[in-house]
Amino acid sequence: MSPAELITLLVGTPSVSGEEGPLADLVQDLVATKGFEVQRQGNNLWFTFGKKGGPRLLLNSHLDTVPPCAGWEGDPFTPVWNGARLQGLGANDAKGCVAAILLAAFELSKQELGGEVVVALSTEEETGGKGITTILDQLGPIDGAAVGEPTGLRVCAAQRGLLVLKCTARGRSGHVANAQMLGAENAIHKAARDISRVAAMDFPVHPLLGSQKAQVTLVQGGLRHNQVPDACEFFIDFRTGPEQDHEELAADFRRQLESEVVIHSKRYLPKSTDPAHPIVRAALQAAGKAGPVGSATTSDWALLGDIPTVKVGPGDTFRSHSPNEYLTLPELEAGAAFYARLVPAFFKLQVPHDA
Repeated sequence: MSPAELITLLVGTPSVSGEEGPLADLVQDLVATKGFEVQRQGNNLWFTFGKKGGPRLLLNSHLDTVPPCAGWEGDPFTPVWNGARLQGLGANDAKGCVAAILLAAFELSKQELGGEVVVALSTEEETGGKGITTILDQLGPIDGAAVGEPTGLRVCAAQRGLLVLKCTARGRSGHVANAQMLGAENAIHKAARDISRVAAMDFPVHPLLGSQKAQVTLVQGGLRHNQVPDACEFFIDFRTGPEQDHEELAADFRRQLESEVVIHSKRYLPKSTDPAHPIVRAALQAAGKAGPVGSATTSDWALLGDIPTVKVGPGDTFRSHSPNEYLTLPELEAGAAFYARLVPAFFKLQVPHDA
């Protein structure tokens, strides 16, 4: 099967997060016909090949997509080729990475390798990473990992985490006409002061990820136009850096804000890998890049624990979750070639288990 045929087949099989079954069936059958023993839990698939007993490298990407947004020209679920460009939901995020990993695996399985490759294609990445967390303990020990996301084959050695805080400003209600005489306290005014404080906050600059601001993304308060509100709720979305602890950050927000602050979500931890680690060096070598970069978006890397990891794959992050998403055939072919170079490069650099 050619790269063009494979990506067309993947994109033409809808797999909105939570509904990946048909695509998982297709990929399982395809991989099995290539002679691999495929394991499956739910709609998560994994298989291994190479030299057992040596270093183990995980190649991971996700099968699911977001639902189609407004603005698509034509049916998002029908792949359309315009020259060398394939348009369709998931072409860029991240079925191009899935296709590139599979193409590389089919080629690498014919070669003598210095270690074992674990290919894991997981589900529900777009809705909380439930897929990879359900199978990670079944994959065995992993010495390094490459998470397939559209990075333009730039090697990401750092990734921001996600901390979501729920903040509630408390006030004292009363009739608007009598607010000053009754000593009513407007919770929306209190929340507004805190929101201004959040907007003015500065945080340390990371060498790969740069600077970042906390963002207030949702505000809700008040019951009627003639009643002083006694509560106003707002959420803070903060994309954290590897040097930032989520619990300590939440405590710092509590010290600076008048509102009550509780952690709404903290499971997407920021990640970084030492540039001197073999997985980073091998990826840079395979990609022909001088140095790593950082990534502002989250991925299943956040859920891989302490496994040294890079995030890298064909496509462009700015096309993700947008109408008329696409991937080009040269990008796909370059991605497959990249993963095919990454695997032997990693095994050469990684210290063998019996050394």
